Amino acid sequence: MDSSLKMYRLTILCITLLSLLPEPLLAADLSDNSFTGTFIGISCVAIFLISYLFVLGEEFFHLRKSKPVVVAAGLIWLLVGLAFMLRGDTETAATAFRHNLLEYAELFFFLLAAMTFITAMEERLVFASLRAWLITRQMTLVQIYWVTGVLAFILSPIADNLSTALLMGAVVMAVGQHNIKFVAVGCINVVVAANAGGAFSPFGDITTLMVWQKGMVSFSGFFALFLPSLVNWLVPAVIMSFAIERVQPMVDRRTSKRRMKPGAIAIMVLFLCTIMLAVSSHSLLHLPPVLGMMTGLGILKLYGYYLSRHEAHMRDTGHIHNLHSENIADISKMKGDHTDVIRRFDIFKVVERSSWDTLMFFYGVVLSVGGLSTLGYLALLSDLVYSNLGPTLANSLIGVLSALVDNIPVMFAVLTMQPEMSDNQWLLVTLTAGVGGSLLSIGSAAGIALMGQAQGVYTFLNHLKWSWAIGLGYIMSIAVHLWLNGV
Repeated sequence: MDSSLKMYRLTILCITLLSLLPEPLLAADLSDNSFTGTFIGISCVAIFLISYLFVLGEEFFHLRKSKPVVVAAGLIWLLVGLAFMLRGDTETAATAFRHNLLEYAELFFFLLAAMTFITAMEERLVFASLRAWLITRQMTLVQIYWVTGVLAFILSPIADNLSTALLMGAVVMAVGQHNIKFVAVGCINVVVAANAGGAFSPFGDITTLMVWQKGMVSFSGFFALFLPSLVNWLVPAVIMSFAIERVQPMVDRRTSKRRMKPGAIAIMVLFLCTIMLAVSSHSLLHLPPVLGMMTGLGILKLYGYYLSRHEAHMRDTGHIHNLHSENIADISKMKGDHTDVIRRFDIFKVVERSSWDTLMFFYGVVLSVGGLSTLGYLALLSDLVYSNLGPTLANSLIGVLSALVDNIPVMFAVLTMQPEMSDNQWLLVTLTAGVGGSLLSIGSAAGIALMGQAQGVYTFLNHLKWSWAIGLGYIMSIAVHLWLNGV
């Protein structure tokens, strides 16, 4: 029997059995809007936890993280709908689902536009040219260590921390070659710097974007986290730098021939203008930032049409012979995309290479957490954590939790709970959720990606050896934020 048919029949059977159970077991008292103590509520929590076990074991199961959470989201909302239906309410679940879907849609299109711009710059060899330039400079390992860290900290607020970590990690590996100790420490430095840099910008990480889109922190408000983020990176960076040899590496000078493709600078300028449009439309016209991003994406598509026609003309007239074959080795190749440099620019191919697994994973998380919130679990969690521990301690522990669990569901849960907090406390939880993932290699997308890229060299245990230094930076960054910005 087909596996999808089996799953369908199993789902129908489960729903049928649930409908036959006594109503007191399925739903709480009619005067209570919470389902936290019911069989359906507990089942939904179990479904989410099981799906997340598969997410945490992605490398072991070789199962993309989006698949289990998307299925979990569907099952949770089916049970949510059943719970309300058994109470005679046929509207609340549908209204709640549409609300959560709208929240996801805004973030989806924003991320899609941003990822397309980043991928377009990768295709135009912007990052590969920067990497080639860095590799061919006559610098010692210590200088490369600091340069890659600084650039990771500076680039991640504009590009996302994942792309930044991949780029700077490639530089560390290309320069370090057989120096395993340097590569391991250099990769840790890049991960910490990329996560710290992304914490003081709405564009640096999905969690900061979520906070900005929700209206909890203004665009300019994020810059109050610059110094705490800088401290978060500098403290472990200084400590780890003493483990690096003061020698000059041997590099392949042939990589200096790589340079950007035509149109690269125009795309970079267009990306900056798109960010300005998103920010201004949100702050001046009070429109969602996604409007500005999608408008910029449309202009990018028009410019892509021009590039496509121009490169087709260059090929037909024989003026494309001056392209170097070395240009093929861009960052896309690191992600398994062996794009032919001779092929003309195609914006739809660029969109195809966006991280669809991340976008679908985001869907599963938002809808799953939204379903649990509709059942009353996040209100219960908010009362237990923020009322008993206080916002400062609770927000500090949120960062530690994000090292074990992906920071996206953690932050979305906090945003859905919306505990009563000051603006500085919202900044604190933004900081901790952004940089807390640096405590472990599996705590952030940047760390997981580099473990795959530097397989066998940058490992969980190598990162764990320096977790004490990263933890010291984490504590000091919280202290600096409280000292500068207040409680």
